[in-house]
Amino acid sequence: MDLLKTYSILKILKTFVLIFFGTMALTISAKLKIPFYPVPMTMQTFVVLFLGLAFGYKIGLTTVGVYLLEGIIGIPVFSNSPEKGIGLVYFTGPTMGYLIGFLSAVFFAGYLNLKNNIFIIFSKLIFSVSTIYLFGTLWLGTLIGWDKPILELGVMPFLIAELFKICLLTILAKKIVKFRNFI
Repeated sequence: MDLLKTYSILKILKTFVLIFFGTMALTISAKLKIPFYPVPMTMQTFVVLFLGLAFGYKIGLTTVGVYLLEGIIGIPVFSNSPEKGIGLVYFTGPTMGYLIGFLSAVFFAGYLNLKNNIFIIFSKLIFSVSTIYLFGTLWLGTLIGWDKPILELGVMPFLIAELFKICLLTILAKKIVKFRNFI
């Protein structure tokens, strides 16, 4: 009985440590940016998909949720915070849809069956990251107006970088998922 209790405590502790390091990785990836208007280019989409692959959908989703909560309560974890505001004010700005899309992307990346061939893995990662852009574009259009060139502002500048990130993750996917065995 004590062994089972110790195992459960260690598993919970390990999960908290993973979530902590995952939110730190998301914060660091948010701060490494190439400025664009109205949405900066960061490495966050790479890290979000990586967390899904490495942690699985449950811990990955929790990690992204905690990261978003940190930003909403005012911790400057987002890309342009504290320069352009913090907390809920920043969260509801132009990047909100993309940030919410992180939840769906980490979920789908975490559900990825890595027994598939490399082309199916690539396709599923493309689908995962596409959900970020779907939510981001919908929010951006709602916020700045549908009469603006939403796709040119919120999607097109990022496509080549996303393709590179997806290719890299596809190549590394089977190695990354081995990390799940230690969780």
